[in-house]
Amino acid sequence: MNTKTVGIPQAMLYYYYHYLWKSFFERLGLEVKFSGETNKHILNAGISSAVDEACLPVKVFYGHVQELAEKVDFLFLPRVVSTEKKEYMCPKLLGLPDMIKASLAPQTVLIDVNINMRNKNSTMKNALGEVAEIIGVSHKKALAAWRWAEKKQEEYQSNLVLGNLPFGHENKNSAYQIALLGHGYNIFDNYINMNLIEKLQLMGADIKTKEMVSHELIEKHASSLPKKMFWTFGKQLLGSGLYYLNNPEIKGIIFLASFGCGPDSLVGELLERWAKRGGQKPFMIITIDEHTGEAGLVTRIEAFMDMIKRKVS
Repeated sequence: MNTKTVGIPQAMLYYYYHYLWKSFFERLGLEVKFSGETNKHILNAGISSAVDEACLPVKVFYGHVQELAEKVDFLFLPRVVSTEKKEYMCPKLLGLPDMIKASLAPQTVLIDVNINMRNKNSTMKNALGEVAEIIGVSHKKALAAWRWAEKKQEEYQSNLVLGNLPFGHENKNSAYQIALLGHGYNIFDNYINMNLIEKLQLMGADIKTKEMVSHELIEKHASSLPKKMFWTFGKQLLGSGLYYLNNPEIKGIIFLASFGCGPDSLVGELLERWAKRGGQKPFMIITIDEHTGEAGLVTRIEAFMDMIKRKVS
């Protein structure tokens, strides 16, 4: 009997939960297929399919879905409403499954369950039950596979907190520790950010990201705000940013944002104000979209690293 395949687009939440999802589906006996790294073909396909007003990560997501749709038995497109109590994910994540459906063939089998942990009565059991029914396994088996996958995800995240970069990147242990903040789908997608991590490393940077800051430290520093931030990713960026601003080993901070992203513009502005208030740590915001040129990016990060080196020496 042929093994059923489930496709996971290598975009958006892939950069947060790919290890969890892969472990879960493989535990249930399915073969997991990712769409591969972003390239020109995928980006162009996404741009032609998505609405013009969509941000770059959403356009990229469209391209990855098209890359997978006709090659797998199931396409995993969860609607992730909330992963923390009293918090929400970005609105674009809530609407992605509905937007994507319009561009897919009717015969495409979607695993488009709702994941909503905002209220105390919400659990993963309902979502797992829906997944079990779609792929044809028992609810009990799906729950056991999820618990096992959660442990694997915790091990993966613990490794990142130790200071390790994901997705094949390795730190160079340079004297110039730079915090590179932004959503995982911007920071670790080498195509849309034009190999930003590698470029900074070649200029002498030792890269630190929000993935290296523990949940406890993020919550502690995010609580500096007079009002709780209800965007989960925004809170993570803000909390880790404030942690790095107060960390003397960090010599500068770069905030990578998507053009047209409301939460990014707010969080970036808040962190920039805190950085200016202290007056001791260089801070730069880089905004990217499909039109961003590599030459301009290189010029800006070269100037930023020159400033860091002058301050340190």
